[in-house]
Amino acid sequence: MFAIDSVRSIYQGWLNLVMVRLRTPDGVTFDRHVIELGKAVVVLPYNPATGMALTVSMPRAPVTLLGFPNMLEAIAGKLDSDDPEECARREAMEEAGVRLDALDHVGCIWPMPSNATERLDYFLAPYADTDRIASGGGLAEEHENITVHEIPLAELWARYEDSRLPDGKLVTLLLALRVRRPDLFA
Repeated sequence: MFAIDSVRSIYQGWLNLVMVRLRTPDGVTFDRHVIELGKAVVVLPYNPATGMALTVSMPRAPVTLLGFPNMLEAIAGKLDSDDPEECARREAMEEAGVRLDALDHVGCIWPMPSNATERLDYFLAPYADTDRIASGGGLAEEHENITVHEIPLAELWARYEDSRLPDGKLVTLLLALRVRRPDLFA
């Protein structure tokens, strides 16, 4: 088993960057950069009555830096408390203006265990038209500039099949929804 010899802070801000010195069982040491992001939630609201889903798009610096346009994403946000369900509901309201009740937990997944501490709790959440009670758009003070998209599940699936759904979070939840509720894709 590897042991941690030391942890040295390189940068602290919205994310933290640390250098971790590891030691192998035979005494060899080596360094690894680790991005500390913590826990977050991801949620895909879907309307079983209409076959629609709520997604969002927003300016993303890394995506823009590489020359790509904004992409459809699942609703997501950093966990501010110990309750992922509360966070998922709050983010759904802030980003998409939808009130969520029942949440179906898909799992807690490490998207990049090679270099980041981030762990994401994934949720599917049914909603009705009457649950869309606000405009969404994110928080102005966070400069999120979110656009809400209500899209047919059939269209999302077609985009996935045509390799036109680049957000891994959204793909994960769409696949989970198709397994759990195949009737919505019939």
